[in-house]
Amino acid sequence: MEFSEYIPIWNQLTPGQRELLSGSLTTRAVKTGTVLHGGGADCTGLLLVKSGQLRAFILSKEGREVTLYRLFDRDLCLFSASCIMRSIQFDVTITAEKDTELWIIPADIYKRIMEQSAAAANYTNEIMAARFSEVMWLMEQVMWNSMDRRVAAFLLEESAIEGANRLSITHETIANHLGTHREVVTRMLRYLQEEGMVRLSRGTVELLNEKKLTALRDA
Repeated sequence: MEFSEYIPIWNQLTPGQRELLSGSLTTRAVKTGTVLHGGGADCTGLLLVKSGQLRAFILSKEGREVTLYRLFDRDLCLFSASCIMRSIQFDVTITAEKDTELWIIPADIYKRIMEQSAAAANYTNEIMAARFSEVMWLMEQVMWNSMDRRVAAFLLEESAIEGANRLSITHETIANHLGTHREVVTRMLRYLQEEGMVRLSRGTVELLNEKKLTALRDA
């Protein structure tokens, strides 16, 4: 599929804006684990996912990670171009969770189009609002939900993303997503196993009872 098919507002841009945008693109294919954006001082440009999966997370001074959101096919990442969004006051790291193909839109080009086009500005604001809603949801989870509920929610979400009940994932990886210690996750997973909700083996977590996990998540 062409780049134009991934931009909902393509037909609302002028021919000159379309030419400017399409002529400035860089295409990249990256492997799992590749760091695409390393923080606020790094103005990578906007990332548009053609296929694959990216992860956006923040890193504490102690080195603890917490996932803000994931990006899938057709998703546009704005935080990787934080240099054009002065209101962003925290550093976001973007990595590839799976082998990913993407387009990189230069920040200065996108800013120019956004200043000229009301459709582009509105589209950008909608994406920004959606991302901040995800961040606010995360804050609510961290502040008000117990860790067993957060682990249950994460496992259900991961199962939906992968389309499978058997997840190839380590306790360390889950801890990084949730912003906690591996030992805490291990303790929670053992509790879920004792309750018959999951089965643990080396490097894998198998969901056995989604109904009970959902009930725990929603408790």
